[in-house]
Amino acid sequence: MIYPSIDKLLENVDSKYTLVTIASKRARQMRESNEFLIEKPVSYKHVGTALEELYAGKIEFERLK
Repeated sequence: MIYPSIDKLLENVDSKYTLVTIASKRARQMRESNEFLIEKPVSYKHVGTALEELYAGKIEFERLK
């Protein structure tokens, strides 16, 4: 089972494409700096941890037009 679920994550973003973009950019940042915004993430991979951070409200994003 995926934590957090896709349905819960989509409450914070407007589409699946935005979700993927945010998670991949944050995962790259974590890989380079090895700094996390949440304590004790459930996931051991960077993408999963990025999704957990987004679900926890630790990541903010701005949609550019």
